[in-house]
Amino acid sequence: MFQGTGSDVGKSLIVAGLCRALTRRGLTVRPFKPQNMSNNAAVTADGGEIGRAQALQARACGVAPHTDFNPVLLKPQGGNGSQIVVHGRVEGVAKAAAYQALKPQLMCDVMASFERLRDAADIVLIEGAGSAAEINLRAGDIANMGFARQADVPVVLIGDIDRGGVIASLVGTKAVVDPADAELICGFLVNRFRGDPSLFETGMAEIERRTGWPSFGLVLHFEDAAKLPAEDALALRARLAERPDATVSIAMIALPSVSNFDDLDPLAAEPDVRLMRIGPHEVLPAHVDCVILPGSKATLADLAVLHESGLAHDIMAHHRRGGTVFGLCGGYQMLGRTLVDPGGIEGGPDRMDGLGLLDVETTIATEKRLVEVEVTTAGASPCMLKGYEMHMGETRGPDCSRPFAHFADGSAEGARSGDGRTVGTYLHGVFANDVFRRQFLEGLGGSGGAQSYEAEIETVLDGFADHLETHCDIDGLLSHAR
Repeated sequence: MFQGTGSDVGKSLIVAGLCRALTRRGLTVRPFKPQNMSNNAAVTADGGEIGRAQALQARACGVAPHTDFNPVLLKPQGGNGSQIVVHGRVEGVAKAAAYQALKPQLMCDVMASFERLRDAADIVLIEGAGSAAEINLRAGDIANMGFARQADVPVVLIGDIDRGGVIASLVGTKAVVDPADAELICGFLVNRFRGDPSLFETGMAEIERRTGWPSFGLVLHFEDAAKLPAEDALALRARLAERPDATVSIAMIALPSVSNFDDLDPLAAEPDVRLMRIGPHEVLPAHVDCVILPGSKATLADLAVLHESGLAHDIMAHHRRGGTVFGLCGGYQMLGRTLVDPGGIEGGPDRMDGLGLLDVETTIATEKRLVEVEVTTAGASPCMLKGYEMHMGETRGPDCSRPFAHFADGSAEGARSGDGRTVGTYLHGVFANDVFRRQFLEGLGGSGGAQSYEAEIETVLDGFADHLETHCDIDGLLSHAR
């Protein structure tokens, strides 16, 4: 099990790289994260949803995502608490205090998934959540040491030197965790080192001396890691493409409950694209070619922020100037005339006006649609797209007669305005298709790159596996597995 001294220290990426490295060694490898908190999720082959990081780790293992890889997923819904997803299915909504009371029964679900994976694989690589030193949350814990104790698995502690204070973080973790928990820690990794490794030799030795834990390696910063899909919105700004010489400018509206923001990663990777993040208290630049509204975990609440902040007026002004607007999932719903929540599923107002750029109306439904799909885009140059749907709304209206795409049975998906400059779709993953991405960018006056986005992800995973083989004692890690 790989735990961290804090959030965003590189646990997900380390596990993904090891998944690929060990799979290439001929082992049957499976990823596992007992509890995850993220609004960036992926649809699984068994019709559920898991955290995006576990989907990437599954890809690194060469297998399809499965709900056992992340049995408990928490999806924050602003002030309404978090949606609780167990084995891929929504079980309800709870605020933090109420969720703590649910943890003991969720441990049974966690252990059931873990035992299935353990029986089916040569090795299971487990990712913790947040910090191993959150002793205030230790009682009933299912994400870090609580799970490690229950499952009796060895723990490797990861610290991030790039953020500073890594010696204190690792030594401090040893100081505050329960002694029985500390006994499970078999060693540590220091991640994201930049510069001459010899300059930190005394630092590594001091960590070993003060903790009694051996080092499994000083992992140098891996530049291409930024090309892999991120799960944590903390990394969102750093991943955007501020290229002042680009011929296409795209503004992504980043509202408080933004979800599935990795939909835009393929655009950020294009050398001809400048991708800007525009938050609720920022002004939309006058000269952008396209505005994209990504998905949202709390669509009505985010729509209210869109109106209150003035960004709704900015987007409508952009459209009046001849600009293009593209809505994905929750963003698609916001582009319509109205958004209705008769059952109070999102916990806010039951009706709200949208931007009115599409002549459609959305009703929030209780049943969540989680499915991988194939469609063919509508228009003069149709292309086939593979993606997934993950939403609780049903959208209807006149503009649906001008769909974004068609399913194999001919039924319509998405909507397009009469002038063709506003498009909405429920399909996640559209920009990962090289042909569609090129067509989209050409329509904005730019050009799509020749490289394959999906092939690039595979290249980066292989490159990072090579990187870990060089800078990490993988054989030493394997020697502790049981």
